[in-house]
Amino acid sequence: MNQIPDLPNIEPARLDLPTAERLAPADRVAHPPRFLMLYGSLRERAFSRLLTEEAARILRHFGAEVKIFDPTGLPMVGSVPDTHPKVAELRALCIWSEGQVWCSPERHGAVTSVFKNQIDWIPLEQGSVRPSQGKTLAVMQVCGGSQSFNVVNALRLLGRWMRMFTIPNQSSVPMAYKEFGDDDRMRPSAYYERVVDVMEELVKITLLMRGSSAYLTDRYSERSERGNRAIDRQIAQL
Repeated sequence: MNQIPDLPNIEPARLDLPTAERLAPADRVAHPPRFLMLYGSLRERAFSRLLTEEAARILRHFGAEVKIFDPTGLPMVGSVPDTHPKVAELRALCIWSEGQVWCSPERHGAVTSVFKNQIDWIPLEQGSVRPSQGKTLAVMQVCGGSQSFNVVNALRLLGRWMRMFTIPNQSSVPMAYKEFGDDDRMRPSAYYERVVDVMEELVKITLLMRGSSAYLTDRYSERSERGNRAIDRQIAQL
């Protein structure tokens, strides 16, 4: 194929020309959208878990299949082989999911070690599989005091690093201990309505993207790298 005028550094055969037709899913996905939810505390009454459970109820009402990972018993990353049952469970759930919800308390202006440890156990690549790439993500945080956005901002950074599509909306609940009753249910408030907004947006964008995430994450640089490796293999066989 001839070189592209004014783009001499591009290999034309490896360049995709995006079209609306290419975004259409090849096959209709019939199962309910699948969401993995992660929270960041081991406390018996953890508000990040309570907020996660509240969001899970909303997702299930929207027809989604939801699984919440319990971080209790998950070893610190690097302390055990990745064949540990809790590590295997987390990685399997990550691959199973089409979207995720991450919720962490704010500890010293950042996500908790309990939460970060879960993300650190999820590899960018696992054999030929990229467990988190192309999945949708919603982020939430709970605060012990005034409202902050340190954690949701950090979670967005983590989501980008994990090659996920983080939705625009987010939830930050200040003074979380005031927002939940003795029954551990979230009280009616603008903060609760924001959680509904976030889950609604997450489901919509997940439905819009699923079946197309492989195409959306197919990159020129990676096609070029695969092409170069194929050439190297052919040369090695000469």
